[in-house]
Amino acid sequence: LKGFDISPEDAKKEEGVLGAIKGIGNKSNNMFVVQATKAYVDEVIDPEDPEKSFKSKMWLLPTLEERDKQLLGSRLARVYKAYGSDNDDTDALVRNVQAAPKIYESLIKMDQFAFTFGMQAQLAADLISDPDFNGNDEQILALKMGLGLRTPSEFWELIGQRTFSMNPDEKVNLLAHIVPRFGSDDPDQEEAMQAFVAGLEPTFAVVRSKCPSMEEPDVQLVGTELLASEILQPGRSTKKEFATWVASLTEEELKEVLTKRKAYKETALADMKAMQEERKKREEEIEAQRQKMIEQQKKAREERSLVFNPETGKMEIIDRKEEETKK
Repeated sequence: LKGFDISPEDAKKEEGVLGAIKGIGNKSNNMFVVQATKAYVDEVIDPEDPEKSFKSKMWLLPTLEERDKQLLGSRLARVYKAYGSDNDDTDALVRNVQAAPKIYESLIKMDQFAFTFGMQAQLAADLISDPDFNGNDEQILALKMGLGLRTPSEFWELIGQRTFSMNPDEKVNLLAHIVPRFGSDDPDQEEAMQAFVAGLEPTFAVVRSKCPSMEEPDVQLVGTELLASEILQPGRSTKKEFATWVASLTEEELKEVLTKRKAYKETALADMKAMQEERKKREEEIEAQRQKMIEQQKKAREERSLVFNPETGKMEIIDRKEEETKK
């Protein structure tokens, strides 16, 4: 949307062009020309600027505030770039954007100080980017239980008790791992989730014994990471295979798991910072264009040859000699 001021020099700002049209009051009024270009929702994601495309797909979504769309759009763009532009995971990511309102119906009820807007956006992005997530009723109910908005089932009670020491950011990540596993109607998936819960304490015990200097939040992070990668999704490892594998890991290997896991967050923060700098650069370019337009407008007003005459309702050639005489 662009506006151009073509008001006469002696226009009174408190009176608009409507007054001139109706013949009310002093007819020396402000006059503007407005030019608008209609914006369209991107049908496909632009590989060059996926953030713009994701934001356009969220324009008309209810529940989300503009702040949420800004935070979520940048995170979805980062996932899109990591996935690549042509695969099943990317298709699911784009499709699941429509489930964002269902997610935020729960998130907006959370304490904004304990569960920040950034954490909310990260959880939403993690869920949307999971190919198994589709926002079905069981997944949304599981999300509410995991967030403490509904009375938790035994499953969620055990998860809360056994991961009590984990950092809030890591709990959000764990929640994003678990919620999409609900609602599949797959008996193997149900069995895998029960095996995940049952395996928490034994896995933590192994990690503690092999890494006596590791702090408890990190012990729980490593344990849940191992279980999520091998047990939570059916078909990867049996309980016996998992137990044998974990028992064979050395202290160095377990610490390497922790280092890699934390590196994901550091990489994500670095990527986010780079994306924010890129956005700032675009905003500065837009502001520079706006300032240039203002200068051009000022110059045009000084050098223009036509002016609107409210008395005749027509554009007329400016008499420079008469203007100089008035001055």
